[in-house]
Order: sequence, then C-alpha cells, then structure tokens
Amino acid sequence: MSLKIGLDAEEKVAKYLLANGYKILKRNFHSKFGEIDIIAKKDDILSFIEVKYSKNYNPIYRITPAKMQKIIKTIDYFFMLNNHNEEYQITGALITPKGIEILENISF
Repeated sequence: MSLKIGLDAEEKVAKYLLANGYKILKRNFHSKFGEIDIIAKKDDILSFIEVKYSKNYNPIYRITPAKMQKIIKTIDYFFMLNNHNEEYQITGALITPKGIEILENISF
C-alpha cells in the first residue's frame, strides 16, 4: 500500500471519528516498537486506533497477532511517557470501498 493511500485512509478515519464524538489526542505516535495511527478519547475511554484499508478483502486480516504485540508495546511506551493510568481499548478502523467500520476493544 502506498504512503498516500495510507495517509488518505487515516484522514478519512479521523474525520469519521470527530463526526462520531471522539476527540483526537494524537496522530501517528511513534516508538521504537511501532506506531499508533490515532489516539482518541470518547466517553472517558482512551482508544488506540489501528487504521487498515483494503479494496479486495476484509482489512481486519491485516491486524495480525504480531501487529497486536507491537501495538501493545507502543501503548505501554505511551503510558510510560505520559504517566497515564486510565481505561483504554484497542480499536480497529477498517476501510473498504463500502465504507468505514469501527471495531472497538479488539484482541487476539
């Protein structure tokens, strides 16, 4: 997937989240472990959002156990840097030609 397609997908998801009551706190949070595409908050729950796009199949299959391990390590790093201790969830934002689907509290 090209960088432009990925950035366009993240922008679409950010607009969708804002329109649905989320407050975006950070985009593209990087650590040596990986990246969190979007960090947002809604109803006092912090969401670490992984954006995946596919035009040919369900993009949930691109969130692998190895990817989840990187996300979890990056979340731990985020909490260490920001001294947070609050409720959170990992959210998948899946984009296909049919639209955007938000899957809250995903795990493997």
